[in-house]
Amino acid sequence: MELICLDLEASGLGPNSYPIEVAWKSSLDNRSDNFLINPDSAIEWDYWDDFAEEMHGICRTELVRDGISVKTACERMNQALSGQIVLSDAWDFDHFWLCRLFEQTGMTMEFSLKGLEAVLSAEELIQYHFISRSQLRRHRAMQDVEHILQAISYVKFFEGA
Repeated sequence: MELICLDLEASGLGPNSYPIEVAWKSSLDNRSDNFLINPDSAIEWDYWDDFAEEMHGICRTELVRDGISVKTACERMNQALSGQIVLSDAWDFDHFWLCRLFEQTGMTMEFSLKGLEAVLSAEELIQYHFISRSQLRRHRAMQDVEHILQAISYVKFFEGA
């Protein structure tokens, strides 16, 4: 069974925050993508939380220098993920930030974002949360995606082993 997981890092957690890094990866064939987003390519993306920067270690200067435009970010995700169900371990946050990203471009998200409850039972979600809390998460999107896939795999395929 293919699982595609996505994670985002953001400028903060408040209502004016926006995505600054996106990563996704497929469990089936290891297809993946990871990129920074240039906030200067969006209108009024100027909110910045120093605590968030401390968590993920990405500064605004790096985003402006190395990030892709919001339009390119949406195009890349749609091209790679069109018609797919994509999983998030933090649906509320990730959905909010994806909506902010796609609203900037006027584009429609061509994939569906679901929470882990789409593939894990209530009992498996409890196991997942125990496992994920024991993982050292660095708050970089691709590393977090890989940890999410590891934890799901352990719960789904190694329980009782």
